[in-house]
Amino acid sequence: MDATDRRILRALARRARLTNAELAEEVGLSPSPCWTRVKRLEQAGVIQGYQALLDQAALGLPDTVFLEVMMERHDDENLRRFEEAVSAMPEVLECWLVTGEYDYILKAAVGGTAGYERLLREKIYHLPGVRHTRTAFTLRCLKRVISPVP
Repeated sequence: MDATDRRILRALARRARLTNAELAEEVGLSPSPCWTRVKRLEQAGVIQGYQALLDQAALGLPDTVFLEVMMERHDDENLRRFEEAVSAMPEVLECWLVTGEYDYILKAAVGGTAGYERLLREKIYHLPGVRHTRTAFTLRCLKRVISPVP
């Protein structure tokens, strides 16, 4: 990956909907080599995809919570079932297997304390193998990026 590839990645990280012509102009290439480089970066897996960012509040889920989850057991089957169940929950935006006192950290979008209570009582507490949870409500987001930019 050279400096031109990095310029392409920075431009796409800022505005993924740039046309190839706009991108080429921004990074100082003609359209054909620019398109070739983007396709190469996609095929190499450096560019994994393009997404639309949706406004949680506009969708009725204005609050973000982080849930730490401690499991009762750590056998493969128990963890697999938990991970499958969490993956199916639309409220859960991210789920990380972590080191430390807790086993997982979940990031979820909820509609206030009532939405959080529903998530906890109707879903999280029913997940296989959950022993204990701890939650933090976010106050505001100071920085949010989807991926590191070279």
